[in-house]
Amino acid sequence: MSTETSHTPPENETGPTPGAEAGDRRRWLALAIVMTAAFMDLVDVTIVNIAIPSMRADLDASTSAIQWITAGYALAFAAGLITGGRLGDIYGRKRLFLVGIAGFTAASLLCGIAANPGMLVASRLLQGSMAAMMVPQVLAIIHVTFPAHERGKAFGMFGAIVGLGAVSGPMLGALLTEWNVFGLEWRPIFLINLPVGIAGLLLGRAFITESKAPKALRLDLLGVVLATLAMVMLIYPLTQGRENDWPLWGFVCMAAVPFVIAAFIAYEKHKTAKDGSPLVELSLFKVKSFAAGIAVQLTFGVATGIFFLVWTLMMQLGLGWSLLRSGLTGIPFSISVSVAAATSVQKLVPRFGRKVLQAGALFMAAGLLLYIWLSDRYGMEIASWQMAAPLIVMGIGMGLIVAPLTDSVLSEVPREHAGSASGLINTTGQMGNALGLGLTSVVFFGVIDNDLAFGAPYVEAFRHALWWVVGIMAVIFVVMFALPRKQAAPGIGHEAEAGATAPADGAAAAAPEKVRVG
Repeated sequence: MSTETSHTPPENETGPTPGAEAGDRRRWLALAIVMTAAFMDLVDVTIVNIAIPSMRADLDASTSAIQWITAGYALAFAAGLITGGRLGDIYGRKRLFLVGIAGFTAASLLCGIAANPGMLVASRLLQGSMAAMMVPQVLAIIHVTFPAHERGKAFGMFGAIVGLGAVSGPMLGALLTEWNVFGLEWRPIFLINLPVGIAGLLLGRAFITESKAPKALRLDLLGVVLATLAMVMLIYPLTQGRENDWPLWGFVCMAAVPFVIAAFIAYEKHKTAKDGSPLVELSLFKVKSFAAGIAVQLTFGVATGIFFLVWTLMMQLGLGWSLLRSGLTGIPFSISVSVAAATSVQKLVPRFGRKVLQAGALFMAAGLLLYIWLSDRYGMEIASWQMAAPLIVMGIGMGLIVAPLTDSVLSEVPREHAGSASGLINTTGQMGNALGLGLTSVVFFGVIDNDLAFGAPYVEAFRHALWWVVGIMAVIFVVMFALPRKQAAPGIGHEAEAGATAPADGAAAAAPEKVRVG
């Protein structure tokens, strides 16, 4: 998402806004509006992968272009998440939400009428930037709109919408593309956002109450530039390098990334000393569990970024399946993620702690190995029902990780840094996803001699890519030993006032860029 929330509700606001009185029914309309926007954003992310092969054929797109269609969104979203949250604090969450939803709707129109791959990629970058303005306001608006005793119900409804979006996105994308509405092929997956976005804009102006943070932090634009530059210098050469025969400039760019990161860290220290408003609160990394959790979030994003793209390409371009069949094949995975996520948070984590997350990594690795074995055995003859078993095992593993991960990472973070930590967690997940999509040039397309030779080469490349994902899950399992053994006592992730977003935060983080079911 993407409905990844980069911004926990404002800690320095002691009570709800005037729209939060129990007798004001407008608050439920405001909830419906922001949830619809979050749903639209999440579906827009999960809907795209399933239609990538159709976009490629229609626009005659290169392999790097189809990577940028997904990675570009994640990159722009990651770059703007924390800044989007701060802009809402400073200028008003309602105002930024409306700006974001208007820009997201306009970008969706540009995506839907894109005449060539370049225009589509540019439109997706704009879409990701606008989502970074819109999405961080959603939970903050819910927090300040509802009194404390109603927030649990509101956040529960939000979590349900997030789960629904994760499951419905791929199927909706498959149906819209398969139906070829008005002969537009894949374009309705973007154009469907227009009526929803316009309605959200008009209703949001009427029913959402404005709120700001009394002591909002200042913007750190140079920090944003340095962080974005580091990401682009790594991801761009990875994505473009193969088509350009891995030129020297690409390796120079990637080699320079550590120096840009060092400059970013130095500037963040300077910014902290100057006005206390850095983009990233570096002191958070002194908390071992947080630093380890960020590493898990990053590597998990890489794993899912690789898997969901190559899985879609394997089914449609390798096996020649229709969009609808590909979408239906992912249903067992979606269901198992949802069931495991609910069970892990409610029953397993309180009893077994981090062992649940480590079991999730092992389940995912086991599902991947089973998938590799079945694909090798049946090759081009593999059936959807034969894929169900590894997908269910993988889905259980993912559900055991994504739902409780945010609370585990935040459990030892000081309360005053809850907002910064939450934003960094979700930003890191998006960065990992973009990096994983870029790495498909190496782990997937890098073993295909001819991109246009569909069929068996794509199936073989899929198995090759899965071995990389297995290795990443092994790394995640080891790093998880640095997470707390048991869930901490109710803290920032559980308090009604300051941290009621954590469960929703976790669900949101799970759904868009991690639970890409197609």
